[in-house]
Amino acid sequence: MAKQKPPSNPQADLMRQMQRMQQNMADAQAALETETVEGSAGGGVVKATVTGTGELRAVAIDPAVVDPEDVEMLEDLVVAAVTEALRGAQELQARSMGSMTGGLDLGSLGGLLG
Repeated sequence: MAKQKPPSNPQADLMRQMQRMQQNMADAQAALETETVEGSAGGGVVKATVTGTGELRAVAIDPAVVDPEDVEMLEDLVVAAVTEALRGAQELQARSMGSMTGGLDLGSLGGLLG
C-alpha cells in the first residue's frame, strides 16, 4: 500500500512563506546599507552621498562655489543635493522591497506586520 501524503496545513504553509519573506526583506535591508546613491546640485558643484537606507555619508563642495558673501546660495545647494540623494535612496528602497512583496504596499497594513 502506498503511503498517503499528510493533509496540507494552510496555516503552517503561510507561516513558512511569511518567514521566507521576512528573511528576504532582512537581506535586502542589509544590502541597502552598503549601497550608495549620489545627488548633486548646481551642475555638480555640490554633491551628497547617502546609503540605500537614507544615511548621509558625505557632502562634497567645490571650493569655487564658496562665496562668503552668499552663504545662503551654498546652503540651498547643499539642501538640494541632499534632497536629490535621499529621493534616489527611496527609489532604490522601493525597487528592492517591491520585488519581494510583489508591489504590495505593506505600509497600508497599518503596522500589523511589526
